[in-house]
Amino acid sequence: MRSKPRSRLNDRLWIGVALIFYSFVAIGIAEGGLGVILPSILETYSLTPATVTFLFISQVSGYAIAATASSFLTHRFGLAKTILLGLLLLTSALSLYASTTHWIVMIATGSLLGFGIGLIDAGGNTFIAHEQQNANLMGLLHAFYGIGALSGPAIATALLTFGVHWRQIYAVIAGIVSVSIVGMLWAVLHQYSPLQQRFTGETTARSNFAAALRNPIVIVSALLLLIYVGTEVSIGNWAYTVQHVGRGISTQIAGYSVSGYWVGLTIGRLSFGQLMNRLGANRTIVFSLLLLIVGLLIWWQIPSAWLILPVLGFGLAIIFPAMIWLTPQRVDRAMVPTTIGLLASMGSVGAATIPTGVGWVANRAGIGIIPALMLPLAIVMLGLHSWLMSRLAQR
Repeated sequence: MRSKPRSRLNDRLWIGVALIFYSFVAIGIAEGGLGVILPSILETYSLTPATVTFLFISQVSGYAIAATASSFLTHRFGLAKTILLGLLLLTSALSLYASTTHWIVMIATGSLLGFGIGLIDAGGNTFIAHEQQNANLMGLLHAFYGIGALSGPAIATALLTFGVHWRQIYAVIAGIVSVSIVGMLWAVLHQYSPLQQRFTGETTARSNFAAALRNPIVIVSALLLLIYVGTEVSIGNWAYTVQHVGRGISTQIAGYSVSGYWVGLTIGRLSFGQLMNRLGANRTIVFSLLLLIVGLLIWWQIPSAWLILPVLGFGLAIIFPAMIWLTPQRVDRAMVPTTIGLLASMGSVGAATIPTGVGWVANRAGIGIIPALMLPLAIVMLGLHSWLMSRLAQR
């Protein structure tokens, strides 16, 4: 008697997957476009590489709060309403970016933008992570983020080339993101069952959070993702400035080379399922980090080698989805939303602190130092992952 409803649920699962995928395209565009728009913001407000980092901090402070709070919101309201709230906040923030002429308003709005992205990110990862029978879904989820992230710089570069003001570019991005609101609103109003999940268990969200903080595997995983996200965001945000301002590469080549970075990231994530099946998650992460280390050495030592950026993107691609996909295998089911929220939250801390630190160092030592700063981060990630493999092998 219960098999038919279960079958219908599986048949309709693609609707929820499609809604989550598009929402990740939307946040990818919103985040990816910043790297190309950044020099225009610097010029408009007469900022330095150090002072512009207040925008990074404001965005990621909101993200960190949202990623941590997402498990509580999902527990209370369900996934669909939580993600819808995130989409509304993100669209509102982008609209404010497009309309305000005050730097202090942009900084304040960054927290709103980060909060919206944090809810979407944690909610989407939680939804897909529970589909453990299909590793391809997790890779595809982050590949769709990559599609958005490579589209963002391409859209921004094209519009800047045609003389469109950077504020108008943010208005275009807000329009693209707003489309996802319609789909998620449908899911809420029609009580679309797969996205009504609250992931309740025998323990409360609060006790799950406390247990996650006491788990060394969760803590080291969170630290690894802190460094990972910080590295990914630093390259995405600063690569255009390094290529164009620091190395004198033309606007078009520098802009599209950043898109190439996100193309490499997207291709890597599209390959996620195949690599997982052939090598396993842990070995795939090791090979990815080794490729990243070699690529960073080339980017640092050969300034004209802008084509290395897609390789960096490919090297980074697997790490985040693999760590998220492994989460249900490493913690109890009831702790999965809390753990994923914590991992995303710590990633957001990295997205704030590492690009900010890079900006401050570059302000003193010059833009050209940025590629060199990325290399030790990749080496530390490899060390942390080695510790995790050793610890898990003892269980």
